[in-house]
Amino acid sequence: MSAIRFPKMESFVSNLNWDDCRFFLALAREGTLSGAARHLKAGVATVSRRIERMENAFGVPLFLRTQTGYVMTDQGETMLRRAEAVELAMIDMRQEALDHAQIRGMVRLTSIESLVVPFIVPALQPLLTVNPALDVEILFSTATINVHRHDADLALRMIRPEHGNLRVRQLATMGFGLYGPPEGKRPSRMVAWPEAASLGTLLKWTEAFNPPQASRLTVNTLLGQVEAVRYGIGISVLPHFLARNAGLHLLTDRLPDGAPMYRPILLVTHADLAASRRVMSVADAVSDEIVRGRRHLAEP
Repeated sequence: MSAIRFPKMESFVSNLNWDDCRFFLALAREGTLSGAARHLKAGVATVSRRIERMENAFGVPLFLRTQTGYVMTDQGETMLRRAEAVELAMIDMRQEALDHAQIRGMVRLTSIESLVVPFIVPALQPLLTVNPALDVEILFSTATINVHRHDADLALRMIRPEHGNLRVRQLATMGFGLYGPPEGKRPSRMVAWPEAASLGTLLKWTEAFNPPQASRLTVNTLLGQVEAVRYGIGISVLPHFLARNAGLHLLTDRLPDGAPMYRPILLVTHADLAASRRVMSVADAVSDEIVRGRRHLAEP
């Protein structure tokens, strides 16, 4: 074995390799080079070289070499406590890094009702699985929730906001048609939304197919309207993908004047939140899911 070189104090830090602590701890716990090598999945020569380098860096012998293995010196016993402290610090640092890598906090997302079950919930499943500290609140209302006032962090809308420090991205186009029940004659009753400023376009489309004296059923949920048509209560202007999934009969995908019925699906975020990992992770997951399904959303 080569003699231990005692370094000058000014060269001590530059000579010390912090990774050598792993080799020192393994040899201290296993007692033999072969045991330490097996534990570290390294070669015996590598372990021996690392220990010798550590002893040279500290300038003291850390082990006594015996026929049965390695026994720590008094200096080694003292260094063991320090090495274990380094090990615990590294474990803490690794855990802190993992915690920092996780996305955490609350994200409030307001959405069009029809997108919640088929798109948003499936999009969030993998994201929430790998980020247990991330909370998402999904809000639905026929009234427009104000993203500019931070009532929500994200919004899926069909109406483009006209003011505010907002970022708007069109993800897809949702197609609509006039639908009747799967079988039987066409009912005369109209199934429609209640009057609401945010539903102006849908109400106009409904009025275009609604004779002045026609009876009506108003329902403030899309699923309620779909079920009303499926049971033969009436006809309704509905998104193609929902009506198709329910087996409803497409009467027309055009207004009486020949115009198609389309609405944009817009993702709206506050510009101040563009650097927020929690908000953008939810935005990206939901956006990707909707973009993947855009043909399904647009076509009859």
